[in-house]
Amino acid sequence: MMTNPTGRITQGQFSFLPDLTDEEIALQIDYGLQRGYAWSVEYTDDPHPRNTYWEMFGMPMFDLQDAGGVLMELNNCRKTFPNHYIRMMAFDSTRNTESIVMSFIVNRPADEAGFGLVRQEAQGRSMRYTVHSYATDRPESQRY
Repeated sequence: MMTNPTGRITQGQFSFLPDLTDEEIALQIDYGLQRGYAWSVEYTDDPHPRNTYWEMFGMPMFDLQDAGGVLMELNNCRKTFPNHYIRMMAFDSTRNTESIVMSFIVNRPADEAGFGLVRQEAQGRSMRYTVHSYATDRPESQRY
């Protein structure tokens, strides 16, 4: 049984839904700002599930209180990296730590390379499995 029939990367919130429009993204940003969250924009060309540290675009917006400013930073990232995965991250610093409370993908490449499951026979009758990102088969500048 296939659990992800669309073949899309499913990380963060809303990943099984259709892509969010800019208006829907602005509503989510407003939701976070009302709760005191700080936003940041991150991008990558290798969305492996264990690749949790994506490249940050600009600085985290701890003092920004307007969704328009966050969207402007997002659109600048889209112009700079149109064929990369881009996600929005919201941090909650109310307990003096920056804990991620919201994360969702807002930009994807037109063709998502996907992943393969690699099986390796180990000592005895043991099997080991790992996930291989097809995007990493090509050099970094040619992935998307």
